[in-house]
Amino acid sequence: MELTVPSFGESITEVLISEWLVDEGGKVAQDANLVVIETDKITSEVPAPTDCVVKRILKAAGETATVGEAIAELEELPAGSVDAEPAPGGEAAPAEAAPAAATPPAAEARVMPAAARLAAESGVDASGVKGTGPGNRVLKEDVQRALEAPAAAAEAPAPAAPAGARAEERVRMTPLRKKVAQHLLEAQHNAALLTTFNEVDMSGVMALRKQVQEQFQAAHGVKLGIMSFFVKAAVEALKAFPAVNARIDGDEIVYRDYFDIGVAVGGGKGLVVPILRDAERLSFAGVEKAIGDFAARAKDNKLTLEELSGGTFSISNGGIYGNLLSTPIVNAPQSAILGLHAIQDRAVVVDGQIVVRPMMYIAMSYDHRLIDGREAVTFLRRIKSGVEDPTRILLEI
Repeated sequence: MELTVPSFGESITEVLISEWLVDEGGKVAQDANLVVIETDKITSEVPAPTDCVVKRILKAAGETATVGEAIAELEELPAGSVDAEPAPGGEAAPAEAAPAAATPPAAEARVMPAAARLAAESGVDASGVKGTGPGNRVLKEDVQRALEAPAAAAEAPAPAAPAGARAEERVRMTPLRKKVAQHLLEAQHNAALLTTFNEVDMSGVMALRKQVQEQFQAAHGVKLGIMSFFVKAAVEALKAFPAVNARIDGDEIVYRDYFDIGVAVGGGKGLVVPILRDAERLSFAGVEKAIGDFAARAKDNKLTLEELSGGTFSISNGGIYGNLLSTPIVNAPQSAILGLHAIQDRAVVVDGQIVVRPMMYIAMSYDHRLIDGREAVTFLRRIKSGVEDPTRILLEI
């Protein structure tokens, strides 16, 4: 039988074969994962349709394939003849023939065949390499990074490179990186983008979080963070300025009476923007739980295509990386994005006195074809006032 690329939605026609979890000749149980596939939005594992042996791999790791294309040839085996977990190297011994003492440790079972080969050739202990693949599997790239890291180097210093030595390496762009590049170009070419800036005194939020953090966490099982305040403030500002929540479609403006907020999080393959659907209906705890869940699953590339599609407005927090100020790029076809930055103690003037306050710069990039400068500035001031006085958010004023 043939193993073909499954459909990931109408908008996805091409995928990247990221990693084969079983080598040619390897046996695998039904529903055990065979291969990791990347699209421009998600990373997904494709399971075996039945107990089988991989007779031939048609598309190697790093190659692209189209939806419906055959990527491997499989040979069906009698049901129940293969262990659920394949042994290292892709080979799984029959259950009745595998003595208990020969069962490999869990850490070894997570080392992918290509990674195991490279580790053996390079003298690297693969069990000590941190895996970044699905389920914390150790990929070939992880072993390569370990080889390049100082901690993985031999105790003796490496011989000095020849004077003037220069090297280049060509690496195929992942579907996610290609899509990001495409979106950035589309945003620049198809919209009249401008950015307006302001700064927020975070004293009120910081004080409120300190006051209720213990009770909040006990009641909801999650910490009260910064992002929920901005999500709630953004919803109230979007209600007041419908154009910011709208989009242009040809010569028409599409207004939405719902608020699907995209929140950028760092994923295993790069920055992704899962969507908080109907954010206006979520409580502070609901927002925090959803963001925490998105962040955890993004690291393991477990977000679904549906969770990454759509959105009416986006928020990106570069402050978690220490970024002090930046110009975010609108996520087309949305019309605006809010950029958050690092909180920094600064001297400011309050009631004629110089005081030290925790301040954050915020930026809003917007499509000037739809949103006027006055609207953009007023919108950002609305968010500023809501965050500086959290009671306004709670009272929806």
